[in-house]
Amino acid sequence: MVGGGLAGITAALDCAAGGMSVTLVDVRPRLGGAAYSFERDGLWLDNGQHVFLRCCTAYRALLQRIGSSQRVRLQERLEIPVLKPHCDPVWLRRSALPAPLHLAGTLLRYKHLRVRERLAAIAAAQALRRLEPGEGRLEEQTFGQWLGERGQGEHALAALWDLIALPTLNLPARDASLALSAFVFKTALFAARDAGDIGFHERPLSEVIGEPALEALRGAGVQVKLKWRAQSLQKTAEGVELRGGEQEGLSAEAAIIALPHQRAAGLLGDALAGELDSLAGLGNSPIVNLHLIYDRPVCEFPFAAGVGTPIQYVFDRTAAARLASGQYLAISLSGATQDAHADADRLRERYLPAMAELFPRAREAKLEGFFVSREHAATFRAAPGSAALRPGPATSLAAIALAGSWTDTGWPATLEGAVLSGHAAAAQVLL
Repeated sequence: MVGGGLAGITAALDCAAGGMSVTLVDVRPRLGGAAYSFERDGLWLDNGQHVFLRCCTAYRALLQRIGSSQRVRLQERLEIPVLKPHCDPVWLRRSALPAPLHLAGTLLRYKHLRVRERLAAIAAAQALRRLEPGEGRLEEQTFGQWLGERGQGEHALAALWDLIALPTLNLPARDASLALSAFVFKTALFAARDAGDIGFHERPLSEVIGEPALEALRGAGVQVKLKWRAQSLQKTAEGVELRGGEQEGLSAEAAIIALPHQRAAGLLGDALAGELDSLAGLGNSPIVNLHLIYDRPVCEFPFAAGVGTPIQYVFDRTAAARLASGQYLAISLSGATQDAHADADRLRERYLPAMAELFPRAREAKLEGFFVSREHAATFRAAPGSAALRPGPATSLAAIALAGSWTDTGWPATLEGAVLSGHAAAAQVLL
């Protein structure tokens, strides 16, 4: 098993449960892959604000499996406060009515859209429900183009549709694949009234994923080798051999490669003779997180979305970080191509005034800490045409399987997609 993210953890547990002797290697000093925590000035901060939904049943089952269910929280009912500078908060809430009626009322009352836009949004949602995400023609168009044809202009995209598209697809609607967008909205918002209820990690990700996963793997008999860099993989008569530079090589009957797509293609280039060359076309989409420590509470919400502001989402992580006084807020910026290359001073100049516009109490508060975390290759680019570039778990060599949220799970690059890919890869090698 190469890679200790959610896909590798899941696959390793499945293979061990299937009777295999499993070794998992990862170049990092901890498990969790792209979902991890880091220490700064005595606080444990998450690299990104990884939320999940009630419909993410595979991810929630993994948390149960590693003993972390008590470290997360699910909303009783979908509820998103949407903030706009100099305006009262507007709420997106589902009702107790069956889907899709559970969202009709909140859309009709959504004051960040004009009345005509609200009516057009409801009509677009009804049309979206009728799409079949697997239809090839949906891969030829962006979500934004499709919405534009149904009366949803740039204002509506920014004020409504990107509230869901950006955090789930890591691209704005104007750039995202219509097929993946249709899947997200149908699965999370239209399949069942409670499917889109949001889940939060109430402890740092290291305590929710990395540390309990390590304990669960060792308890299952998996040998875990951290700080182990896989440099090459060769097919042998007995299976495969993995080499890691000066480290002793590892031989196995089969290998699951659960690495980011570009690293996987590089590691397997010789063994699969160019089979994964198309992965270069998947590209990358970055995520940037800004970590702000104030000397006093300035935000009354556990999380909130922003419109008419550069702030996409902000999360109150004070309790999770165990901050004794003041408030720790994390700004999450998805599809952050420009901000990914901006230095901390420039980001500070842009986002501190934006915070003061959304949260008046921030104008009088003292900022005691400002940190930036970046994931330049956080996800693959979920653009039109990406579906054809995503391989399944099987390769041309029976001894090698692929896992990762970039593989063909049907989901975009999410926590759920990563776990599903691990299950699929384990099933492949257990055949």
